[in-house]
Amino acid sequence: MEVTHREEEHYAEALTGHLAQYITPHRRENIEQVLNVRTRFMTVVLEDIYQSHNASAVVRTCECLGLQDLHIIESKSKYGVNKKVLKGSIKWVTMNRYKEKGGNNIATCYQSLRKEGYRILALAPAADGISLLDVPVDGKLALVLGNELDGLSDYALQHADAKVRVPMFGFTESMNVSVTAAISLNILSTRMRSLDIPWRLTESEKAVLRLEWYRKCVRRSDVVEKEFQKTFGRVRLQSPLK
Repeated sequence: MEVTHREEEHYAEALTGHLAQYITPHRRENIEQVLNVRTRFMTVVLEDIYQSHNASAVVRTCECLGLQDLHIIESKSKYGVNKKVLKGSIKWVTMNRYKEKGGNNIATCYQSLRKEGYRILALAPAADGISLLDVPVDGKLALVLGNELDGLSDYALQHADAKVRVPMFGFTESMNVSVTAAISLNILSTRMRSLDIPWRLTESEKAVLRLEWYRKCVRRSDVVEKEFQKTFGRVRLQSPLK
């Protein structure tokens, strides 16, 4: 028998309630606090970052600042994990990876972002770039950062909606990629959160993440869920959905 969307939602809701009993009230409260300030209104794209500590630092910054989604381009460099830098942050964010061999992964990423309504901003120390301080934050934004040696690819720069530069006042031309991300996201996300715009997650998005996070908090949650499925199936036979 084909499972309907409503039945899937009912199962997810019931499973979330079941897993909740294995999580302390303090932990559940902390999860709700984070969910209430989580956002998909702003996201980050990393293009071929090859030093794992830099990529991991950006992931950690995004999680700390409440961004849920990251997009990782792996056309030339595979994303590497540095657990000491991540400090566990990676398990709370959604990683979207683009690594098709021979494909234009940045183009695929851009297409996906535009479909979701994002304005794509290429972060680069370009003289003709918009100052970070002048970027409008009343619409969905995707910030794109390039690798440590070459920066962004020509395609990433040419097909972005705008180039953005971080104001600098010294002799050095650019900052470390993780530092650039931290400064940019702190400034833009703080401004975003001060506006009366729909930057928060929807209730549906919260429900999906809540279950995902509960699964990660419960030890051997796969085993717990298998046992729950047996009971849930019996309950459904006795009390079918309407």
